[in-house]
Amino acid sequence: MRNVLLAGVGGQGTVLAAKVLAQAAQEKGWQVRTAETIGMAQRGGNVVSHVRMGDAGEEVHAPLVARGAADLVIAFEPAEAARVLPYLAPDGVLVTATTPVQPVTVALSGRPYRADAIVARLEAQIAGTPARLVAVDDAALVARVGSRKALNTLLLARALSVGRIPLDLDDLRRAIEACVKPAYVPLNLAAIDAATA
Repeated sequence: MRNVLLAGVGGQGTVLAAKVLAQAAQEKGWQVRTAETIGMAQRGGNVVSHVRMGDAGEEVHAPLVARGAADLVIAFEPAEAARVLPYLAPDGVLVTATTPVQPVTVALSGRPYRADAIVARLEAQIAGTPARLVAVDDAALVARVGSRKALNTLLLARALSVGRIPLDLDDLRRAIEACVKPAYVPLNLAAIDAATA
């Protein structure tokens, strides 16, 4: 059984990323269950997607990932990474973008949070454990592909390249072609190449 948690804010493509990941797993013949826990997503609130895959032929009975059970956590924003860290398995991998999305309350306060401080705190919390943190300079990757709309694919590709989930980049490419609107397929395929170059 493989458990993946994806966390971000409304509009970042978290739900589509979960759908693509589930599609890739289904194409391998695995049983998959997904669920989303969505707050005020339309207003920039948090979005968490759960993907559970029976990669060894086992049945998946429940869609939600339990705390401490996520083999892979993909965070689209550093504060969301910190918020869902309790879901990471003791030997799991946390892949996080490093560009912050300031919540409205923080933006109005005039005191934005610093993403580097959040990433440093995540590193400190994971240090000394078998877990691993992969901080992704998403701003540089987005600049390389020319569109922030490909952030979800950039992070999925980087996460799959660490090898924690037995899906490869070809599985991801096929799933994108099945799930993404045809007009955006070339952008997303370019994002896979950019994230793993």
